[in-house]
Parts: sequence; C-alpha cells; structure tokens
Amino acid sequence: MNSGSSSASDGHASLALWEKVLADLRQRIAVGEIDQRFPTEQELVATYGVSRHTVREALRRLQDEGLLERRRGAGSTLVPLPLEQPLRSLYSLARSITAQGLHEHSDVRVLELRSAGTAGPVLDVAESAPVVFLERLRFAGDEPLALEESWLPADLCTALLEADLGKGALYDMLAHTCGIHVTGGRELVRAALPATDERDLLALPDGEAVLLVERVALAGDRVVEWRHSMVRGDRYRLVAEWSSADLTVPGET
Repeated sequence: MNSGSSSASDGHASLALWEKVLADLRQRIAVGEIDQRFPTEQELVATYGVSRHTVREALRRLQDEGLLERRRGAGSTLVPLPLEQPLRSLYSLARSITAQGLHEHSDVRVLELRSAGTAGPVLDVAESAPVVFLERLRFAGDEPLALEESWLPADLCTALLEADLGKGALYDMLAHTCGIHVTGGRELVRAALPATDERDLLALPDGEAVLLVERVALAGDRVVEWRHSMVRGDRYRLVAEWSSADLTVPGET
C-alpha cells in the first residue's frame, strides 16, 4: 500500500487494509497535513493503492469518531475540534481561541450606557443607576463561537465606551483603561436550546445546544461585571481536572 506518510506502512502488517488507511489518516489529520480540504475517495484510492471499499470503510470509521462529516454529492470535510477550557482558575475565551492557533476577534453589537435594570442587584447598584452594557459576537477564526452580554458599573468602567473591544480579553482592557484588576468570581454553566435569532447569529446547526454561562466577576469585594455568555455546544467544552487532594472524603467519587 502506497501512502503520503510512513505511518501506514511499517509496523501494521497484521492490520486490515482499512485499519492501515485509518491509522495513517488519523496521523495526517493530527499533524495538520490534512486541513481544510479532505481528499476525495478517488484520490485516497490512488494514494494508498487500495480499493474504494477499503477507503470507504476507513472514512466510515473517521465519521463514527466524529472527525469527519460526509455528505452525499458534497464529499467529506473535517469536523473542527472543539475548543477546550480547563476549569482550574479564571480563564479567558480569547486566550483559549488563540492558544489553538485561531484568530480571535469580536463583532461589537452594542456598547452603551443604560439603566442597570435587573443587573442592579447583582452589581449592587440601584436599578436606575447607569451601567456600561456590552454585547459581543465572539469569533474563532471565521466561525462564530459565542454571544456575550456584559453589564459593568458605570462609576468604574465608563472609559470602556472609548475602547476597542473588537479583539482581546475584556479583563485586559478593563485593567488597561480603567485600572481595574479582576481578582475572583463565580460561574454557573447549564445547557439550553437557543432562540432562532440566536441560533442564526451563532451559525449553530439545528438540534445543537449551547452552554449558557453566567459569570459574576470581582475586583476585591466589588462586583465589576455580570456576564451572560451563550457558547456553541458543538465547538466548545469545559474540562475539569482534579487530584486526590481535592476530595473531601478519601476515596469518594
């Protein structure tokens, strides 16, 4: 069997032909050799010197693993790997995106002063008090990833109204323009189905859920942000890590 890389030849003598093709395709995907354009069945037959049936079995396995999407008449395309966010400490969506080599940017849909309303009790201000309201559509590369709304107390954060919030982390800009450094906070995460207009903004496939993330950020004892994020469930996942030292009861799971 001929191959575009050496992994499908040596050391796999006992494997079926489709397993050899599958192993080689997995490696080529992992190292980025196969990226935006996935080879056609005919190209794979020629590359590996195997039958179309063998190629189709390897592609079926890739599809079952969630790495490949196949559509009749449209060929095969790679499924983008989800962005992973460890849950060890305060994190930044912007940094999670750039850490995976993707261009991070935002469409600032709304940036204005408005009355606090329901955000008042959370920010510990009157409902009639002014707050800075920010709505952003966050992108990972060319793909929308999250729709975010943030409320921040105007007495601390008015300078944000003149800031460029089209890229980067909000807390970096908060520190740079307002001298405010986020020191802690809390989050609540749950799954939900978005409304039609939200689904359209996020380019979310039918039937896919989102992660709703509600965050309260603190600078010392002062609440400096209340944020609602709607993140695509098909492109983002949260990863928790722990050790035995984190267990309150030894051996408890």
